Amino acid sequence: QVQLVESGGGLVQPGGSLRLSCVASGITFSTYTMSWYRQTPGKERELVASISRASAGGSTNYADSVKGRFTISRDNRKNTVYLQMNDLKPDDTAVYYCHGRLIGVGLAYWGQGTQVTVSS
Repeated sequence: QVQLVESGGGLVQPGGSLRLSCVASGITFSTYTMSWYRQTPGKERELVASISRASAGGSTNYADSVKGRFTISRDNRKNTVYLQMNDLKPDDTAVYYCHGRLIGVGLAYWGQGTQVTVSS
């Protein structure tokens, strides 16, 4: 059974930081491209950041709105992907979802989401 379990969300003031974690089980984690998406009510889910599988060098990609503030990383020994979020803004408020995809095979999985609220 595949599970992606996010944690680390919460309420933070503008300018603050949070680190999200996503622990994967039931997959060969190192072979998956891992991503973070976010969604607010009435809007489509948007890609925030992604990191390629280990054999592809672990390259990263970011949405323009978070470049320079967010950092995605992975620890293949712990089956965990992280999203370090700094200088948070109210517009970053959303439910953040972990996503894992096995390129070329058509397998993809979602976590249940974790709420991030940026407010004073």
